[in-house]
Parts: sequence; C-alpha cells; structure tokens
Amino acid sequence: MHLTRYSDYAMRVLLYLGARPERQCSIAEVAKAYGISQSHLMKVVSDLVQAGYVASVRGRTGGIRLGMPPERIVIGELVRRTEGSLALVDCANCLLAPGCGLACVLGEAMVAFLAVLDRHTLADVIARRPEALSRLMHPLS
Repeated sequence: MHLTRYSDYAMRVLLYLGARPERQCSIAEVAKAYGISQSHLMKVVSDLVQAGYVASVRGRTGGIRLGMPPERIVIGELVRRTEGSLALVDCANCLLAPGCGLACVLGEAMVAFLAVLDRHTLADVIARRPEALSRLMHPLS
C-alpha cells in the first residue's frame, strides 16, 4: 500500500496546523516548512477547507487553521477522502478475476489497514511525537 502524495500533503498540512492551534498560518509558510510546492498545497488546502478539516480566512490578515478540534479528525476518514480509490489491484481488468481468491484477501487487508487508521486522530498523532513537530516550529538552518 502506498498513499498518494496528495494524502501525504493533506496530513502534513493538518499536522502543521495542529501544532499551532493558537494562530493562523499561510500556505506559503506550510510549503516552506516542508520544502514542497505551494501550488500543490493550494489544491490540497482547498479540499481540506471544503471538507471542514481546515478553516480559511481571506485577505491580508487571513490564513488557515484547523477547522475542527484535532480530536475529531480521524486519520482513516481523512485517508478515505484523500485517496479516492483504495483498490490495491485492478481486479476489474484481470482475466483471473472470476475465479481468483486474491481479491478477498486484499480486501480483508485493506479493511484491517483502515481499521487501524480509524483508531487514531490527529490529536493522537500530534501527541505521539511532539519533538518532531517542534522541528517544524524551529527548523534547523
């Protein structure tokens, strides 16, 4: 299983904002902290705003912040939203599909994967490694 860059960026944005609940941040600031493209983040943030994970204020004094408490952001739900299709293989285009037992096994594995993610929230992730998030707050030069 390999999550897309889109999911990776969505999680990074939420981690960054979750580490700074006291203030609004800019997309440029988040992009710089992670060394990733601001234009890539703009679409991700737009979708996170639409889903309610992020709140956005436009204008000179605007920015982004978490749109809900980190305890309500379930990692499994976020991954389902950002990944689109979670099919591990393309069974629809396989000649063996009618008699293959692999699809059931892979489906079971995906259910288990998502069940683990469903047990964790953004707050849990932030609490697990606060020292890693502090590096984002005080990056090494």
